[in-house]
Amino acid sequence: MLTPSLAQEIASETSEVCGFNVVITGRDGVIIGSGDLRRIGQFHEASVEVAHTQQPAAHDAAAARKLSGVRPGITLPLMLDDEAIGTVGITGSPAVVRRFGMLVKNQTEILLRESRTLQSRIIRENAVGDLVRDIAHYDPDVLEPEVLAGAAADLGFDLTVPRVAAVLEIGDPSRQAATLRVLRGIFRDAQDIMGATGPSRLVVLHRGSPDLCHTAAEQLPDTRIGVGPRATTVPQLCASYADAVTAARLGGRLGGRDRVHHIADFRLHELLAAAGPRTRARYHSETLGGLRDQPDWPALRATILAWCDSGFHLVNAARALHVHRNTLIYRLGKIERITGRNPREHRFAVALYVAALIDELDS
Repeated sequence: MLTPSLAQEIASETSEVCGFNVVITGRDGVIIGSGDLRRIGQFHEASVEVAHTQQPAAHDAAAARKLSGVRPGITLPLMLDDEAIGTVGITGSPAVVRRFGMLVKNQTEILLRESRTLQSRIIRENAVGDLVRDIAHYDPDVLEPEVLAGAAADLGFDLTVPRVAAVLEIGDPSRQAATLRVLRGIFRDAQDIMGATGPSRLVVLHRGSPDLCHTAAEQLPDTRIGVGPRATTVPQLCASYADAVTAARLGGRLGGRDRVHHIADFRLHELLAAAGPRTRARYHSETLGGLRDQPDWPALRATILAWCDSGFHLVNAARALHVHRNTLIYRLGKIERITGRNPREHRFAVALYVAALIDELDS
């Protein structure tokens, strides 16, 4: 806990503040921090007894001459959890520096406690990050789910609590630490688990309201968020993570201005993507025919999608497209003339819909 780098930082700062040289030793009496750098590594004999008895000691010039590496001043034990982990000494006339002794000791112990707290938090955050990555890349042939559940329990997490995986694609890896701080302020449930699975990808295994994903999107304007289904086991959490990655990827291409994308809205796209590019190309080429060669193909594709999404309802489809009903009728007629089949026939309309989704997916 009392590392040489930390001891030197404390000694330099306190020496500057109090105006006297401050030395810090370990339990073995070796100086590991000093305002006077020449004393680093020297043996400070008085510190050994002070650390052992946990009692301060003062040394005038005569007393100091009898001890190795000791100069006039006072030496006090550094206490952490009722244990002396080293000493702090102030060089000068004991009568003068005595009044600074407890102040320097208390300040040093405060800094040590803060350092330990920070170190503990970093260790925990690293352990939570490892847990997130183990869940995201879970392989039943390599690791039993009970092992992960036990590791999670050691960190205070119950993996049987229902959660959804939210994957954040942040783009710029340099934003990772700042984004994590924002997320910790939003996802505050004790059972929320968050960490990174890549330089620009963060994950929250979230048990609360999905609305918080929209809150995160509002506070992180350059971030897309994919959301998987609810899960209560390690394999389900792994699958939810994979689905959330897919939702973020497809949502980034097909989701328009929305930045929170649920996998439920992209299941058909996911299925089509699994068919392979050659199969998809053959299908939409045969189904769409000359439609893709039309200058207004993007408008025709949007018409096909809206026509099916609206349940083949003229008014609702026109409203979704923000066009007049007659414009929609004209477009449907054009589709029929070019394909030779009526898009009002539901079976053909569904075939067109799938082909339009493929074209949207691959374009």
